[in-house]
Amino acid sequence: MLNRAARGVHRYVRSAPGTYSWLLILLITTAILKHVSPRTAHWILERRSTNIHYLLEDPVRVLIQSALYIDGGSWLFYFALYTLFHAQAERWLGTWRWLGIAFTCHVLATYVSEGVLAWAIHTNSVPGRMRYTLDYGVSYALAGIVAVLAYWWPRGWMRWVYAGCVLVFYGVAMVRGRTFTDVGHFTAVLVGLGCYPLVRGQPSPMARGWRWWGLVATPPFGERPLG
Repeated sequence: MLNRAARGVHRYVRSAPGTYSWLLILLITTAILKHVSPRTAHWILERRSTNIHYLLEDPVRVLIQSALYIDGGSWLFYFALYTLFHAQAERWLGTWRWLGIAFTCHVLATYVSEGVLAWAIHTNSVPGRMRYTLDYGVSYALAGIVAVLAYWWPRGWMRWVYAGCVLVFYGVAMVRGRTFTDVGHFTAVLVGLGCYPLVRGQPSPMARGWRWWGLVATPPFGERPLG
């Protein structure tokens, strides 16, 4: 029985190679930050932050490197979130389409959030030193993938309920927090929902109704959705 379970886990991980490769990188970078001095850790993160300064100076590098570090929370917490959301999206859409959507959400949310911060600096609402603030992590990409999974459900009430819950969750957080990162998360959700043309017609594991097997079955999941 244990061998069967192990084979099942192995097949599941192999069905989402991008997700678990990303998690492995996050595990390594998290371990590095824990084993260096606070000053060194700050220097590492500052050099990889998508703040205004580096977006103007070296945007490609920081947009990639900033998504290789965790901003708060434990690695195990992100392991659970990646398994629940990223792995499902990758298994559904394929590695390259999933990664393209995740990176698009990460990039656009970063520029919108830093644009809001730049406007706040310009209007003297926040001090100018905020252009060098630390801004890194994987949460924008995660928020975008959480949103695009609304289309993982076939057309029907569950799709609308899911999308509505995601919008409310991140919308309330933005209204309450009113930080540039909250704006970034909500932007990523809107971008994810706007990716419908990229996912339309993909086979859905729930095309025949809710089934636990749809979460773990090896793709393809069966017949294509109606919508």
